[in-house]
Amino acid sequence: MLSRRSLLKLASAVLPVQAVSRINLAALDDVASPAPIRDVFPSEPPELIREMVLVSHFDLKRVKEIVEARTALARAAFDWGFGDWEDALGAASHMGNRPIAEYLISKGARPTMFSAAMLGQLDVVKSFIAAQPGAQRIRGPHSISLLAHAKFGGPAARPVLDYLQSLGDAGDDPEAPLSEADRAKILGTYVFGGFPSQQIELTVEHIRMLNTDQLTWTRKGTFGRPLHHQGDRVFYPAGAPAVKIRFAEENGGIVMTVHDPDLILTARRRA
Repeated sequence: MLSRRSLLKLASAVLPVQAVSRINLAALDDVASPAPIRDVFPSEPPELIREMVLVSHFDLKRVKEIVEARTALARAAFDWGFGDWEDALGAASHMGNRPIAEYLISKGARPTMFSAAMLGQLDVVKSFIAAQPGAQRIRGPHSISLLAHAKFGGPAARPVLDYLQSLGDAGDDPEAPLSEADRAKILGTYVFGGFPSQQIELTVEHIRMLNTDQLTWTRKGTFGRPLHHQGDRVFYPAGAPAVKIRFAEENGGIVMTVHDPDLILTARRRA
């Protein structure tokens, strides 16, 4: 069975599905009526990159539509926040979605240790770790462990799972407990400026697929980032363990600071 923590991290990648609209690929490539040159040219449109990575979790039909129109997007990667980079193959890999993973690789996606673990390629995984001792401790997108990728691979990846379990340190890191009282104390809206986008919501989101709750950090207008507690009300966002988000009581209120690694933001909870 998958660990609860790995599943929570996985759910965080799937949650924004309804927030992403599909891109009209024909309109992007309409030669007869060309659109104005975009500021990001010659880079691929960010919204299309985001969709490509998102649908690579679960929608083979849409993946094929995008890649057949723009083959390079088989290698697309998107930053979900704080440098939590995920590429299309990484998305398929931690979902255990073999058909999407194999299709992406056939179209030029770069295989990784994580895709190899999910696909059950034991010799490849062993070679990675032999070449780089300790590589089993490297985390994938959303901080999902290599061991979890093997679990997502199902029976075909069982030899990889057994091997990684024998190493003893390829799984999830322990997370410090957070009391209900401490969680309730820090929930709310934090403000760091006068514009609507200069607000951060700290909420508890219910994950229906797991029937559990998850502490989530969301800047207005962006995707929420699951938080993982390290102790003393210090957290890191999924996929970015070097980032520290701290909550402290100050002058009768709660102040949040974000360090990456230096202090980059201070926000006070709205009363």
